[in-house]
Amino acid sequence: MNTTDQWWKKSVVYQIYPRSFRDLNGDGIGDLPGIIEKLDYLKLLGVDIIWLSPIYDSPNDDNGYDIRNYQEIMNEFGTMADFDRLLEEIHKRDMKLMMDLVVNHTSDEHEWFVQSKQSKDNPYRDYYIWREGKDGKEPNNWGSFFSGPAWGYDEATNEYYLHLFSKKQPDLNWENPKVRQEVYQMMKFWLEKGVDGFRMDVINMISKAPGLPDGVQHSGQLFGDGAPYFMNGPRIHEFLQEMNKEVLSQYPTISVGEMPGTTPEDAVLYTNPNRREVNMIFTFEHMDLDSAPGGKWNLKPLNLLDLKENLAKWQTAIHNRGWNSLYWNNHDQPRIVSRFGNDEEYRVESAKMLAACLHFMQGTPYIYQGEEIGMTNVKFKSFEDYRDIETINMYNERTSQGYSHEEIMASIYAKGRDNARTPIQWDDSEHAGFTTGTPWIKVNPRYQEVNVKNALDDKNSIFYFYQKLIALRKELDIIVEGDFQLLLEDHPELFAYERKWKEECVIVICNFGDKDVAIENELVTRISDYNVILSNYEGSNIEKLRPFEVVVLTR
Repeated sequence: MNTTDQWWKKSVVYQIYPRSFRDLNGDGIGDLPGIIEKLDYLKLLGVDIIWLSPIYDSPNDDNGYDIRNYQEIMNEFGTMADFDRLLEEIHKRDMKLMMDLVVNHTSDEHEWFVQSKQSKDNPYRDYYIWREGKDGKEPNNWGSFFSGPAWGYDEATNEYYLHLFSKKQPDLNWENPKVRQEVYQMMKFWLEKGVDGFRMDVINMISKAPGLPDGVQHSGQLFGDGAPYFMNGPRIHEFLQEMNKEVLSQYPTISVGEMPGTTPEDAVLYTNPNRREVNMIFTFEHMDLDSAPGGKWNLKPLNLLDLKENLAKWQTAIHNRGWNSLYWNNHDQPRIVSRFGNDEEYRVESAKMLAACLHFMQGTPYIYQGEEIGMTNVKFKSFEDYRDIETINMYNERTSQGYSHEEIMASIYAKGRDNARTPIQWDDSEHAGFTTGTPWIKVNPRYQEVNVKNALDDKNSIFYFYQKLIALRKELDIIVEGDFQLLLEDHPELFAYERKWKEECVIVICNFGDKDVAIENELVTRISDYNVILSNYEGSNIEKLRPFEVVVLTR
């Protein structure tokens, strides 16, 4: 395959969380006509691909990641006619549309599961993973990602069904070839409409280990760790190769697999073009570096050395062997400027620095809605203002374990998924121009300062910095093709790296701290004849970086 076949390597993806993007009909929930209204804004930014979080019919237990009907549009978002118009308008602007494919699980209101529950001999029983209890309890000790056991009890048939997420999200049984064929037919339905590809939700969890053994129960944990038995399972490559053969290879698609618990070596297996599985994956290792043992809610400060080591490992291990996604933010992650940057005094500088640090690496960059204007985390005063099921379940579980309200809220302020889900701040009018109604979740109170209107009016805004980054990726082949070398490996404040390709060389130096930092003499000497092609301050001095400064140099 050459790079023209792999068009997604030069592309930049923009993720839309439709519920919070733009509401046109005033019901407080974003909708498809609202997205259509803002397509010219995305075109101005310069993105190539729009990824939509799920827009399918859903009871919304997990905001659309619990799908009731894969071939209908959620009423709150609009109609299939709205979708067809959205797709047409995206293509008219030379952009592409990537849908969210959620096929590890469905909603418990999906017709397959409604049938599956009827009786043990129902034709749909084997579409899901049913087991008898063990010693009057669940079939094994796995915990759900959303707190509690990973098993739901069904009184009518006296058996349990597996749900790795909410109890309203039963896991599909991919061992059943009928299930796989149903999924492939559904994918073709959307591809025949002209959709350009899929982001595949937790796709590396579809193959479970035979026997579903108990997981190790780590100290302080309520449940066993089932991850070794459902992440990167025994038949995962077989299933993905079958999906590629029957569906993806038949269309000019982009495919990205969300794959928690993957190593760079796993990534090479999933993304090496010769293996015909997916084009790229989402890895999570760099997103777990500010978590203490016991999971994401246990906080610890980021150690920059850990981040550098991790990103360098991924950059070098996959180079010329596979492909990766580059991201700081998405609908499941807190806002990066609040997380690894400084969302007060240096909000603009640190947002730009973090953007450049990521976008000059090898991989396909993803921008999450609002990232391009430096939206920040939110601290709602009342717990009642939170909407995310993961957050709510964690709060209840930790309360029962004796954690204080203040401790739990500190974790939510830092890591809660609702940080990413507050409505886009379009302007400084009421509800930030998101809706004329009452928003489904409160708007971040900083909307009067941080909004799209202000960003577009300021030529030095974060928005125009992202626009430059996207343009440079199109212009400089080295960003797509070059190899990666970490510089100043042990420096506690500076993240510096070099990209090389043919005769070209680009060096990126980022200050992750809020103090001036001198650049080491050896590097200063080396870059003395380089030109600065991008910086987030006026008049960069290559001997010293200001707080959260980034300089990108080439010769």
